[in-house]
Amino acid sequence: MIPKRSRTGRAQRFAAATAATLAAALLLAGCAPASGGSGSGDATAKTVSGGQLKLGRAAAVDSLDLNQQITANNAFAIDQVFEPLVSFDETGKIVPWLAEKYEIDQAGLVYTFTLRSGVKFSDGTAMTPADVVFSLQRHLKVGGPLPLEAPIASIEPGSGDAAKNTVVITLKQAYTPFLSELSGFANGIFPKDFGGKTEAEFFKKPVGTGPFAVESWDPNGDLVFAKNTHYWQSGKPHLDKLVYTVVPDDTQLQQQLTAGQIDAIEDVPASAAKQLGSGSATKLVKTGSWEIEQLFFNTQDPRFADEHVRRAIAHALDRDGITKATTFGTAEVANSLIPPTIEYSADTEKGIALGFDTEAAKAELAKSKYPKGFETTLMIASGNSQRAQIAQIVQEALAKIGITVKIEQIDLAAFRERFKAYKFDFMINSGQSDAPDPNGLVTFQADPDGFSKSYWTHYTDAKVTELMHEGRTTPDGDARKKIYVEIQQILAQQVPYIPLFYPSNLKATTAKVQGLVVRPNGSIRFQDAWISK
Repeated sequence: MIPKRSRTGRAQRFAAATAATLAAALLLAGCAPASGGSGSGDATAKTVSGGQLKLGRAAAVDSLDLNQQITANNAFAIDQVFEPLVSFDETGKIVPWLAEKYEIDQAGLVYTFTLRSGVKFSDGTAMTPADVVFSLQRHLKVGGPLPLEAPIASIEPGSGDAAKNTVVITLKQAYTPFLSELSGFANGIFPKDFGGKTEAEFFKKPVGTGPFAVESWDPNGDLVFAKNTHYWQSGKPHLDKLVYTVVPDDTQLQQQLTAGQIDAIEDVPASAAKQLGSGSATKLVKTGSWEIEQLFFNTQDPRFADEHVRRAIAHALDRDGITKATTFGTAEVANSLIPPTIEYSADTEKGIALGFDTEAAKAELAKSKYPKGFETTLMIASGNSQRAQIAQIVQEALAKIGITVKIEQIDLAAFRERFKAYKFDFMINSGQSDAPDPNGLVTFQADPDGFSKSYWTHYTDAKVTELMHEGRTTPDGDARKKIYVEIQQILAQQVPYIPLFYPSNLKATTAKVQGLVVRPNGSIRFQDAWISK
């Protein structure tokens, strides 16, 4: 997930917004933004090649090691350089990518990938099966925050004549989400043996098959990409350069976009969506997402280890009211962990989420070890006006049932360090799947043995763990749907986290930007983008 970016999900994003915009957010609550499709621009306009696109974003890229990263600031730069065997389109459908086709044997154990002819790395060398084998084996070795969870027995080039253009991956047992897992950015392909460089040297200026190559990079500032002149998609990318520039203040981002100093904004605050979507100089691109804004509990804290406390808080929160007050019509209230844009979501199932009921909240708290309430601290990243507003609403709601909440705002880097070290009581964060199968999100947020230990809540439930493993091996269909619905039901009743709402992907561009393709995980296919004259 990409934690938003912490992008299972894991793609989760930590969107940045300034506290200064909170007042404006309160005034604009309820306004519906203009919307667009998965791409921006005039479909009838003639494509123009050349030029530079400058993307404003909240955080710098501090690593390009695809196997070691998870946050959106890094993931959505990595995917411009590296590409996987299979990918997913703007609807979430798995599509062939570096492999022009794939075949699966009847037992679901042997996957044979036929590589596209003529694919080259950005340095001009041809991609071979040996590069694919090396890349995926390195991922298996490293593991990382988005590991290959599939029970892989072997990764080998094909035999005989097929050795020149095929890769065969054999599993120990059937694993339904395998193709979805492979489609993630962490499974991108790079040259065998890092092209003769050390790992450290290679990832300072990596070589991949993607539409862009790194020209210059300041890990604390801007990243400049140059067009990959060897890109396998004919005529793409259209841009000569792509620049990721860091503008940590939302107000500055909007001002720079309107003035034409930058060409696009990676994450538009909901409060600004209407304005940017209705202006003559700017456009809004609004699409469905795989993201969920949530309240997370540290279950190592004795108070939040108490299920009655968590249930009391769930009943105390008016999720519908929070959604209306803070998202300006750009999001939908969440009723389950898996958003409706991902298969087997239980969002529309009746009785999934605990409803808003202050008296029920008081009754649950009375059953807990803390019937008279307690004092606690809600941690959020500073600079995010939406989360600051949500935190205030939570604070007011919990005061009504006897829980006193102090709001602690800390900078984004410290925020990440703190929650990964379990140094928090409860927090507001988002979860986002980086692949279309529900297993990714469930694994990241409910696997006590996974990288994030249930998204740093340390939540553990034997039945959920059992169902999670069962869901990985059950073929797609009604039986698999039943498994994931049950998982969502258990999580909704035990509430290790409270899904609040499903945000839309919100990007903004100047009127000159065309062809921007946004995928459900929040990433952008810049090879299709171009600048009109």
